[in-house]
Amino acid sequence: MPKWSSLVLATLVLVAPLTACEGGGTSAKQSRLDIVKSRGKLICGVDGGIPGFSFVDGSGNYSGLDVDVCKAVAAALFDDPKAVEYRNLDSTERFPAVRNGEVDMLSRNTTWTLSRDSSTNNLEFAPTTFYDGQGMMVRKNSGIKTLKDFKGKSVCVETGTTTELNLTDKMREAGVEFEPVVFQKADPAYTAYNEGRCDGMTSDKSQLLAKRSTLPKPDDHILLDVTMSKEPLGPVTVNNDSAWFDVVKWVTFALIEAEELGITKANVAQMSNSPNPTVKRFVGVEGDLGKGLGLENDFAARVIKHVGNYGEVYDRNLGKNSQFKLNRGLNDLWTRGGILYSPPFR
Repeated sequence: MPKWSSLVLATLVLVAPLTACEGGGTSAKQSRLDIVKSRGKLICGVDGGIPGFSFVDGSGNYSGLDVDVCKAVAAALFDDPKAVEYRNLDSTERFPAVRNGEVDMLSRNTTWTLSRDSSTNNLEFAPTTFYDGQGMMVRKNSGIKTLKDFKGKSVCVETGTTTELNLTDKMREAGVEFEPVVFQKADPAYTAYNEGRCDGMTSDKSQLLAKRSTLPKPDDHILLDVTMSKEPLGPVTVNNDSAWFDVVKWVTFALIEAEELGITKANVAQMSNSPNPTVKRFVGVEGDLGKGLGLENDFAARVIKHVGNYGEVYDRNLGKNSQFKLNRGLNDLWTRGGILYSPPFR
């Protein structure tokens, strides 16, 4: 036997654990993309209790902007927006669920921050789907006009959120001593606020508006003219899985790019005849953009066929065709004064 044989054998022993299979025969280096494809459905973590974003009705039907992002990913993968299993997760459950593989992704009004995006939390943030800011809801007859009016008063807040941290920072900055009343889930917090157990309720403004609509007397409550933070909300995947992250990222961008290109649910089928090369690449009749992601080349066309473009998703859930009638504001295209912008599909 050659002298170097023992060295080769030792090297093989050391390398073997790096390529060994995990439970169920899954390679340690296998992407979540392969796991989802093999399973035949997407498991998507949502809130489930916020109208306009993710809300499950009495019949078990899910709707909302965040839900439509889940549907968009399923449509790109399987040409079927119903190939999704939803998991309702509270603010303390959501990140462990991503890290341990209980869900494939989050689409759950989750704020992109440095600490969450760092290696410490092992999370990866896809493009922002809703630009928001933290607000404060009070009773119209409370006499509360500013944060300084909360001296000696109480505020309901969901724990394990940037909301809780921002509230502490802003009250400290204003020199206001207040009582935080914390809850693990949003619904009990709003119930407590409605029952008068706290003087204010704080969360993202979009959530406050959505939840106000579910209170017995919505018009008895107002949002203060205050913005306590920046809250860029969007999908989340596990870190260090670029193949899966790229799919979620570019499906999200597809919603935005389609609106800019004028591609809708109604006309996407005809867009293969467009003379515009960018449109042809987008719908998959030219080039192989999908192949580079591990998807079919018409993945973006599938998304729009089943879900619509970002504008359609927004209008249906939050905008002019919804109960909220929210103006687009920052959540409009960059060509119309907003900040939604997709890199080129080429």
